Amino acid sequence: MLRTLASAVALSALALAIASCTTPVETAQAPDMIQAPATQQAATPIAQVSGPHPGEAIYAARCAACHNNPEGTKAPARETLARMSPGQITNSLIAGIMAPQAVGLTSKDVSDVSNYLGLETQEDDSWTTAMRCPSSRATPKLDMAPTVATFGFDPSNQRRLDPAKVGLAGKDLTKLELAWTIAFPKAITMRSQAAVVGNTLFLPVGESNNRLFAFDISDNQKPCIQWIYEGQQTLRTSAGFGTRQDGKHVVMVGDMGGFVHMIDAMNGKELWAVHMGLFPGSISTGTPVLVGDKVIAPSSQYEIMMAAQDSHECCKIHGGVVAMDAMTGKRVWEGHTMEQAKPIKDRGDGKMIWGPSGAPVWNSPSIDTRRGLIYVGTGEANSAPAHKNTNAIMAFSLKDGAIKWSHQATPDDVFNVGCGPKGGPKNCPTEGETVFRDVDFGASTIITKAPNGKELVLAGQKSGTVWAMNPDTGAVVWRRDIGTGGPNGGIHWGIATDDTHVYAPISYPGASIPGQDVDPSLKPGLYAVNLNDGTIDWKFEVTPDCTDARKKFVPRCNRLFGLSGAPTVIGDHIITGGLDGRVYMLEKKTGKLVWTFDTARDFETINGVKGNGGSFDNASIIAANGLVLMNSGYGLFGQGAGNVMIALKPKS
Repeated sequence: MLRTLASAVALSALALAIASCTTPVETAQAPDMIQAPATQQAATPIAQVSGPHPGEAIYAARCAACHNNPEGTKAPARETLARMSPGQITNSLIAGIMAPQAVGLTSKDVSDVSNYLGLETQEDDSWTTAMRCPSSRATPKLDMAPTVATFGFDPSNQRRLDPAKVGLAGKDLTKLELAWTIAFPKAITMRSQAAVVGNTLFLPVGESNNRLFAFDISDNQKPCIQWIYEGQQTLRTSAGFGTRQDGKHVVMVGDMGGFVHMIDAMNGKELWAVHMGLFPGSISTGTPVLVGDKVIAPSSQYEIMMAAQDSHECCKIHGGVVAMDAMTGKRVWEGHTMEQAKPIKDRGDGKMIWGPSGAPVWNSPSIDTRRGLIYVGTGEANSAPAHKNTNAIMAFSLKDGAIKWSHQATPDDVFNVGCGPKGGPKNCPTEGETVFRDVDFGASTIITKAPNGKELVLAGQKSGTVWAMNPDTGAVVWRRDIGTGGPNGGIHWGIATDDTHVYAPISYPGASIPGQDVDPSLKPGLYAVNLNDGTIDWKFEVTPDCTDARKKFVPRCNRLFGLSGAPTVIGDHIITGGLDGRVYMLEKKTGKLVWTFDTARDFETINGVKGNGGSFDNASIIAANGLVLMNSGYGLFGQGAGNVMIALKPKS
């Protein structure tokens, strides 16, 4: 079937797309100057280079400003790039997200810098054969309700698991020990959450050859592989599971090119793979959800990165939600966060600034089938003036994608990478056009009911704010500010809830801003917010632990130690992971710490692949068949790279 250019780019769409940090390299014009995707030139092994490596100067001029400053630029750190193969980096520069950065480089330049950055490694994939299931376990058994069907486990996105259904009694969660670990070659970011049905776990590991694995975990000491699906572009989202109206069980996952893949859950065969993006620059971040005869897919974008390049005419892309026919992948409707962009003003060099733009949807939707609504949060604007649906909580019609209501939380937030109060690239907003916050809604919305009987839509914002909305009208019921947050701070990837509280992880409370001071008692950690009125009933604070041994795996553990990934509620406990690789189990009623585990270390793996843990981010922790399963490693934003899935069991 027709697809866009398929490249084996094993990097996240955001991993290297930091255009603002490039400066032109003085390079003689040559016939093989890269202006568009080209054929990869053979690489010179690093070991054969004597003296200064020829790629070192190119890295210093084109790449170092970003990758030597990963916290400020959101790029992978230099040491993280060293875990990539030269081929991965070359593909990204020639046919992937970093193609704009390669303009003006010769093919030899690209080869040199790729070899300088990456390791010349040969991947041994024999472990996948060795781990294949015996015939008695080779076929998934899927005729039961899924344990984890989407990002928030079910369409309400509450991120709550029943201990009886996952085989873990309350006391089991206070005395866990390591059962086994599996490592995935080439991966540095374990960003995707598995879907679980019965004893089958469907895990995307996009950086490991664009693969989705079906693992049988019926024997909690010896998992095995039932099948492997390999896409043509880096799989990016968490896995979604559903049963189509024809009775076929399916797994869905989105990739960095904006394609949604529907896969037969029984055998791993592709049923269809169709581009769902609203623009060529759209990407998939939120988990696709099967609802009746439709697949609902959020549409995000990376123009925030592209706009940092002066050659890019900014900004024309916006986000939204797309419905696709579950049988064919054909687009049924599009829900746009705003109208199409038009030229607004000359940016000063004859090129126009376009708008409105932005409002990507990079969280996973909650689905209200009773009201026929889809709830999502949106991100910032990419050009001024900021549209009213940027940094907003929105409700779309499940029937036709029409906007039913929208509430903007933070207006005038125009943000592109490289922009700041002191200026930046030509596409940056001017003074007075933006508040420079970058406070998207990254946390997926939740549908719940408070003890007082009020139905609520909950949302978490990077500003550190928990919002509770009327699901019919979008009116604010209450809000709770837990600091001011920031681009990587506040509430980042997710919140969780039970019958009484919403649990909000805070990675960084932020600093005071005009009109809003930050309470000095607010610290990175987990906050229990009362569903009735937004009162904070308890908090669990985290503090840094930055020994030399831990710095090897989480090099910025002195600063990046808060909670950014979505937590998980299991019965009377909450489990959450930190940016510094530590895992915490808390009593739900009190916030008391009852167990902790450190993943920032090397692991002996059952598949023989070298593995280590790192940062926890995005959606990392689930449970099934008497195991707590977690993905450790998030090699972006200066955080700790890792490549392991860890299974923990109750101590016997």
